[in-house]
Amino acid sequence: MAGSIFGTIFQISTWGESHGKGVGVTVDGCPAGLPLSESDIQQWLDRRKPGQSKFTTQRKEADQAEILSGVFEGKTTGTPIAIMVRNTDQRSRDYSEIASYYRPGHADYTFDRKYGFRDYRGGGRSSGRETIGRVAGGAVAMQLLKAVGIDLFAYTKEIGGIQADPEKFSREAIMENAVYMPDMDEAKKAEEFLEQCMKEQDSAGGIIECVIRNVPAGLGDPVFEKLDAKLAAAVFSIGAVKGFEVGDGFAAARARGSENNDSFCINNIKKTNHAGGILGGISDGSDIVFRAAIKPTPSISAVQETVNRDGEEISISIKGRHDPVIVPRAVVVVEAMAALTMADALLMGMGSRVDMVKEVYSR
Repeated sequence: MAGSIFGTIFQISTWGESHGKGVGVTVDGCPAGLPLSESDIQQWLDRRKPGQSKFTTQRKEADQAEILSGVFEGKTTGTPIAIMVRNTDQRSRDYSEIASYYRPGHADYTFDRKYGFRDYRGGGRSSGRETIGRVAGGAVAMQLLKAVGIDLFAYTKEIGGIQADPEKFSREAIMENAVYMPDMDEAKKAEEFLEQCMKEQDSAGGIIECVIRNVPAGLGDPVFEKLDAKLAAAVFSIGAVKGFEVGDGFAAARARGSENNDSFCINNIKKTNHAGGILGGISDGSDIVFRAAIKPTPSISAVQETVNRDGEEISISIKGRHDPVIVPRAVVVVEAMAALTMADALLMGMGSRVDMVKEVYSR
């Protein structure tokens, strides 16, 4: 299977299946001398692990990170960093029934068409559990971003049409509610909405917003390696993502040029940020702001119509332990993919000008 490697210089390769012995990641291209410990990675994994609230799957996994290589005496060595998380609470029997049919909204049918075979135990590589490797790799990337002063965070902007109020934005509130919203009032409404979805054996989707601050101007390239294109590819690689926009995004299509253009003032600071921090595919020094649309969880216990592998129409009700909403656990996954993209852009940008190369190698 191709397509499990991401990045050019700062590169990750994820591996493992939902119901295999474990999942993990190999990080290559990370500079030597970066402080890194298992606890640095664990705090990220703890944010995506299951069983944290009634709105997440009750699969009980510690998701304990093990660094197998690439770190010595608390710092990276410049060699590949291997990180593993062992699976301990697989219940493959919950999935034995679906071996004979295709679940609506899942990759069952497309896997069968591409490979003539699929791991039906929780989806195998197409399971959300694959994102553990991304999050572990993103934790390493975040250490690099912190070293140069870049601040990156994401949060739930909307669930089921219930939106956080920008006037009530509180970064502290993000970690103080089960849905990771920066607005406690709307978070409560979102939780009530999700409880109703659960009663109706249904699920919900939403929107995640990510903000990247203190990004130097000049990261990214103007043609096929645009920074916004790289971010879009990174975020779209997350299984549940169905939409992506930067800055004003689709709203820009309804604006006039006089409204959408960002005026520059003294010291090249923009008065507004409709562009979302990226112009011509290159960072402009403003906050980078993007959003990802997350679809409703496809695994629901309500009756759905589908077909089996023999082409017969059947009715199903999916069993097992599933999230009624993917959005809260996906917040840290979006952060991870953004961090990986920005770390790669930093390292790629170092060779864009001869004076920067001279500065690095001058003695």
